[in-house]
Amino acid sequence: MKCTVESLLVGVGQSLGASTHVSGIAKEAVAGRTWLDKLGFDGDEQADRKFHGGPDKAVHHYAFDHYSYWTAQIGARPVLTRPGAFGENLSTTGYVEADVCIGDVFSLGEAVVQVSQARQPCWKLNIRFDCPGMSAQVQESGRTGWYYRVLSPGWVAPGDTLALLERRCPDWPLARILDVLYRHTTDREALSELAQLDALMESWRKLFARRLERGTVEDWSFRLNGAAGEARS
Repeated sequence: MKCTVESLLVGVGQSLGASTHVSGIAKEAVAGRTWLDKLGFDGDEQADRKFHGGPDKAVHHYAFDHYSYWTAQIGARPVLTRPGAFGENLSTTGYVEADVCIGDVFSLGEAVVQVSQARQPCWKLNIRFDCPGMSAQVQESGRTGWYYRVLSPGWVAPGDTLALLERRCPDWPLARILDVLYRHTTDREALSELAQLDALMESWRKLFARRLERGTVEDWSFRLNGAAGEARS
């Protein structure tokens, strides 16, 4: 299992669309090799460190395979004409959420990374795509992208190979986790297993444990829509 890094992208915090919000979602492709350490690529920023970035979300990967789907769903958008629409650091074809398992370890150029979680889309996608409800569509579609933690820093460049080194949780592709997260939300057997899955980041293990304990699902409304008017500002 391997593919080529077709685009490597980094970006700094800047205004999100016409709003007053600052985001690091607008990233640009780099031509040469870039250093990757435990907190991400050199020159890459996250404006909201409460929800973005950190060791468990050092690298964001989004499959370019999904771009044609989104064009068909929401129509042509300038951001869909090239990689980077979803704020991803890595753009590839050949891997999607059904192909990648939680805890997968990959070589990435000279670095080694591990899949830590799928992305949970937020309301900023509504502004990014000028499409109310885009975050909810991304969630429902399962085409969310995913994050890596960095196990071994190193240089990475466009054209490098992303190759699977170890599969620790073959029963848990990201597509299955997303299904439990958003559709089969109270499957007690699945929740119990996920709450104890070491490869999954701690905050997600706690989320699944709370569902198991309470028998209820957390409120997604703020994450998907923001505060009143934010998704339209």
